[in-house]
Amino acid sequence: MNFSIPTEISKDLHRFRAFINSNVTRQLPAWYQSREIPHGFFRSLGEGGWFGLKTEKGRLVRGSALREALLAEELAKVSPGVAVAVLAHVDLGLMALFLFGPEQLQQQYGDSAVSAQTLMCLGNTENLAGSDVAGISMTAEKVDGGWILNGTKAYVTNGGIAGLAVITAVSDSQAKRNRRLSMFMVNLNTAGVRRTKLNKPVWVPSDLSRLQLEDVFVPDDHLMGTRGRGLQQVLEVFTYSRVPVAALTLGTAVGAFELAFGHMHKRKIFGHRILDFQAKAFELSKFYAKIESARLMLWQACWQMDAGEDFRQASSLAKYLAVEVTREVSVWAADIFGAASVIENHPIHKYPMDAWAASLGEGTQDIQKLIIFRELMKHPHSGRRMVPE
Repeated sequence: MNFSIPTEISKDLHRFRAFINSNVTRQLPAWYQSREIPHGFFRSLGEGGWFGLKTEKGRLVRGSALREALLAEELAKVSPGVAVAVLAHVDLGLMALFLFGPEQLQQQYGDSAVSAQTLMCLGNTENLAGSDVAGISMTAEKVDGGWILNGTKAYVTNGGIAGLAVITAVSDSQAKRNRRLSMFMVNLNTAGVRRTKLNKPVWVPSDLSRLQLEDVFVPDDHLMGTRGRGLQQVLEVFTYSRVPVAALTLGTAVGAFELAFGHMHKRKIFGHRILDFQAKAFELSKFYAKIESARLMLWQACWQMDAGEDFRQASSLAKYLAVEVTREVSVWAADIFGAASVIENHPIHKYPMDAWAASLGEGTQDIQKLIIFRELMKHPHSGRRMVPE
């Protein structure tokens, strides 16, 4: 297996670092203060071709998973909060449109979304339905020419700034749990949509909002995929988005690690650099090894996705391992900075908070373990001989 990064992706990564320096790093203090990301930033990403999806002849086309993972890690090193806003647009909203949007919807919205003239989000989680995706209660009532949606989505990244939302709702209340839901494309500027911005200390400056839909009409041609298959469809979206979210999580660990490493070089205590104490040097080595291990799992998931193989288990393994190391590294890095780490505008302060958020996105750690176990039981002899005959 070749672990080298292809030349074209390596060149893109170099250009993207320059883009981040010009368009993110210098603006971050103002964005954190306002807790908002300007719409123009998303448009600059679209113009630069930095999204993982593009349009060709009116249809959405997915690019390299490895390229997107590398870019997501790079952006998250600087700001996990900015990275999650980008991924919510591309890997939740746009990904759902790519996977399940009929040709008419892709032609209607694809170019606008890929250029970020229109931002997207996905509304699935409700107050009483998080990990239990099938337990949502938002309703979709069939009427002439379309559907009427009623209910509330609790925690929607980009919900306050997006123009389009992919929404799951109960379309067949008498059906079995796995056949009750359908997926819809909703114009958030439609009458009956109310948005409430939620205050949060994690993933700043991304937007998190509550979406309340009251008698919102959705045309028939805005049904996505197959009626009654909304549960399976949204879970498939999460399988795809889990890979870039794992990259975002890994970038959170790397950003914290690099800040701590730099501080250990400069900070002297008892007449010696922190780096000169063997205990701290060993901690540094341990966390570096864990980061590299998680990265290898992430790259395997990307390789399987790009090869058209089943990457379901790999995506959960990548997310699970990335969260484990990021939780450890971010707290350790904050400890290296001592009391300075509790100051809200200190660069290290955000990383432990954002590691906490990363453990929840695209499924908690328990959900990842459940997926890993189920896939293991489906394929007990997958070449590794880890399960007895």
